[in-house]
Amino acid sequence: MTVLDALILSLPTRNSTARMRVWRALKDLGCGVLRDGVYVLPAGASASAALERVESDIRSSGGFAMRVELHLKTGEQRARLPALFDRTPEYAVLLDSIRDTRARLRGLGPRKAQTSLDRLQRQLDKLDAMDFFPGAARTQATVAITTLKRDYREIYSRNEPRASRRRLRPADRTKYRSRIWATRKDPWVDRLASAWLIRRFIDSAARFIWLDRPSSLPKRAVGYDFDGAEFTHVGKRVTFEVLMEAFSLDKDPALAAIGASVHFLDVGGSIVADARGLETVLKGVKEKARNDDAMLSEAMRIFDHFYSAYAERRTTST
Repeated sequence: MTVLDALILSLPTRNSTARMRVWRALKDLGCGVLRDGVYVLPAGASASAALERVESDIRSSGGFAMRVELHLKTGEQRARLPALFDRTPEYAVLLDSIRDTRARLRGLGPRKAQTSLDRLQRQLDKLDAMDFFPGAARTQATVAITTLKRDYREIYSRNEPRASRRRLRPADRTKYRSRIWATRKDPWVDRLASAWLIRRFIDSAARFIWLDRPSSLPKRAVGYDFDGAEFTHVGKRVTFEVLMEAFSLDKDPALAAIGASVHFLDVGGSIVADARGLETVLKGVKEKARNDDAMLSEAMRIFDHFYSAYAERRTTST
């Protein structure tokens, strides 16, 4: 049986300020309109708390409000439910904005382009939070903004690696012990994930240095994730995936799950459910980290947690 949290309300016509405030609150929550004066959300603790706040506001403004539970008993009733929460028009507006920004990306400059990216991501996050029946429109918007981020990196991030066409060969692990590993400074998802993979599964004594320019690579250092590096993008694989395959780690399902998120965040492709969560946490780390070493130290813990969660999930499902 499907349950909805419903708010039945009536506001005094003379108080236009209160009417507008309540309407905006209900709109921001993503409420469906069952009929005039009856607003609904899929049942849950967050929905109940949100509607309780609106109910309190209405009563303090001199209106009538009552929260009730609605139980949908028939298949026909349940089938009509997604239409109450259809976000397709909002996603269409967002897609137009993403396409417009992508068309103007080169002319915006790095600062304005990043501001536009952040604004569009916030709009997508807001829509995603109220999209109770996600479908093709959400997928299109997610892919579009991931593509926009990839374009931004290609235009404004220095020395982003281009995919190599060379063959992937197995690496001799004994040659990669207690080595210095070097990549571009200001690391992001693929470089951070690769550093975690290296230290946890390839070279536990690895030390990392961050290069201003790939051409400044020290002689005995192992370079990764830049053009000409020993380990970098090959074909459709990002550096994390290349390292996994080169060191025979690609049969580990937990690593593969992390690799899917890294791939999506770095170059796009099929949507990965956990990728946005990983990106959000790493953004928080990036904002607070004093330097690249501090960022890697925090990111190591993040990837440890993701790996443990994936490994536990596999254990409990078998």
